Amino acid sequence: MRYPGSRQGRAAALPLLLCTLCIPVQAAPVTVLSVGDGDTLTLSEGGRKVTIRLACIDAPETAQTPYGAKARAALQSLTPAGTSVSIRGSKKDRYGRTVAEVFRAGTNVNLELVRRGEAFVYRKYLSGCDRNAYLSAEKSAESARLGIWSARGGITRPWDWRRGGISRTEGAQQPTAAPSSTRYRCRDIGSWAKAQELLRQGHRYLDGDGDGDGEACEILR
Repeated sequence: MRYPGSRQGRAAALPLLLCTLCIPVQAAPVTVLSVGDGDTLTLSEGGRKVTIRLACIDAPETAQTPYGAKARAALQSLTPAGTSVSIRGSKKDRYGRTVAEVFRAGTNVNLELVRRGEAFVYRKYLSGCDRNAYLSAEKSAESARLGIWSARGGITRPWDWRRGGISRTEGAQQPTAAPSSTRYRCRDIGSWAKAQELLRQGHRYLDGDGDGDGEACEILR
């Protein structure tokens, strides 16, 4: 017989303890405050704001008209402000955002955006998600020519857009509007939405943190 306090008992209990610690825990429900773009939203958790970057997907940038706006609208419909969601994941990206899968009413929101053709699978950062499920959902959306797949081969990938890449379907640089001569500062603009509009008008310097992610004045979120 092994007693709990004995060396043998403690040794026997150790694997069970380690196994318990390895079980992924899904966070308690939190409340949606707002949607930033097609793969970012802000939640209220215990009275504090938490910015979530949806894991394993990459939605069109706001400037990728009209797909960026459609992706944002899709995320808003799946996670309306004031509703409760659960998140799975706790990693932080370099901007301090929590990278996670979001669930509402039994639906994996990240996966649903891919299924609807509102976002691409982000293969570079697919670890931690069900790879087969995401790739299968993307393949189905492409076959049905949904959203970002309405043109053969899909629109310019967001990661290519952020680097100023070449369109996969058009073979040309995405056009950028000529900016006005006025130079704006983030602290004077007043709102995140206005900053994105100025970015679309050609004020590329507002995406001045050096990451080229196609988002202006992230401090205004």
